[in-house]
Amino acid sequence: MALIKTISGFRGTIGGVPTSNLTPLDIVSCTAAFGQWILSCDVPKKVIIGRDGRISGDLVSALSCNTLLALGIDVVDVGLSTTPTVEVMVPKLSAGAGIIFTASHNPKEWNALKFLNHKGEFISAEIGKTILELEAKNEFVFSEVDNMGSYQKYENAIDEHIADILKLEYLDVNKIQESKFHVVVDCINSTGAISIPPLLDKLGCTYELLNGEINGQFAHNPEPLPAHLIELCDKVGRTHAHLGIVVDPDVDRLAFVADHGVFFGEENTLVAVADFVLSKKKGNTVSNLSSTRALSDITKKHGGEYFASAVGEVNVVNKMKESDAVIGGEGNGGVILPDLHYGRDALVGIALFLNLLAERNISCSELLKEYPKYEIRKHKIQLNDQMDLDMIFAKLKEKYAGEQINTVDGLKIDMKNGWVHLRKSNTEPILRVYSESSSAEEADQLAEMIINDVKSLC
Repeated sequence: MALIKTISGFRGTIGGVPTSNLTPLDIVSCTAAFGQWILSCDVPKKVIIGRDGRISGDLVSALSCNTLLALGIDVVDVGLSTTPTVEVMVPKLSAGAGIIFTASHNPKEWNALKFLNHKGEFISAEIGKTILELEAKNEFVFSEVDNMGSYQKYENAIDEHIADILKLEYLDVNKIQESKFHVVVDCINSTGAISIPPLLDKLGCTYELLNGEINGQFAHNPEPLPAHLIELCDKVGRTHAHLGIVVDPDVDRLAFVADHGVFFGEENTLVAVADFVLSKKKGNTVSNLSSTRALSDITKKHGGEYFASAVGEVNVVNKMKESDAVIGGEGNGGVILPDLHYGRDALVGIALFLNLLAERNISCSELLKEYPKYEIRKHKIQLNDQMDLDMIFAKLKEKYAGEQINTVDGLKIDMKNGWVHLRKSNTEPILRVYSESSSAEEADQLAEMIINDVKSLC
């Protein structure tokens, strides 16, 4: 059981002891700190809230909502929704902030409060630090009875989000409709079941839903990785569907299964969508340091420049703004399209990917063959108090001075035949070691080489 308080929000397991798990007391305290920060800012005292399909969603949402009302803050509740939908609705409804109740890809016993600013973007590290300090002080002042906030339900958020996607100037809805795609969708018992079907209806697709009941009883591990998608791959292959679609419970991560039931690869989600966007709108791209080199390759092919950011969506967004990127995201299947909003959005990713297939008149498996073949591997090193990471990183920089070195987030060593990224975990006493090369074997060899270097310096 756990409770994790970070600069981006509060996440934990439901039940148990306060301050050790995400209990009602913790939910109220965390929300009150966020609300107090809102009250100190020159923004509308109105918050948009929405949740994924988790079992605890109603409970967490109600506790948080009523805490905001007790602080004198108005609440607009979009109910069962998606993370990108809530992000879109914050500026659309002229709110001062937003909260999404979702633990993303974590199992069903988890939930979280993710905080948005008035732009519908995740709060900065500085703001997150302020909220953590307010929560630790626990000195909240609630409104008197005549000054409590108002509550309003909002029913059309997902429809409005989809309408905004369909208005994108380079999205050819007619071309997609003419292709008559048949799709299998794994909704993972959450809000993909109420957001993806209406989008596919508008795009003229037929579809079958797997795990389409919104009950929070996730039919499999909710992270969209190959080991968890056996049912979807089998269904796509057996029904001769054009492709399969899978999202995480809050619909901000996206992965595809190609025809014949072959996993397209979540790293390739952003690569393919960027390939389409860059063919319509020249510009730069951004992903985090642990994402595939293929995005850089595709960007250069289209005449743009690739930039790498620290891990974390807010860091990707900041780098996108700095570099004036037209598309960006994360290798975990997160697509960020500034023309829509600065947040990972599986719904816009689906639309753009289908447009790419329709425009090129190509199957999903044929498209996959067009992209550079890379394999990413993930390892870890257990940390202890005797390990001096600053010294270790400095020595590694000296040893690999002839390679491209990036220290924005840990240490990344970029070599001709691949890269290795070392990054201290925010939640565990481990050093994460990510590596990429043209094969899994070579990626493992690169990782093993650097891991041995680290151990020799301990």
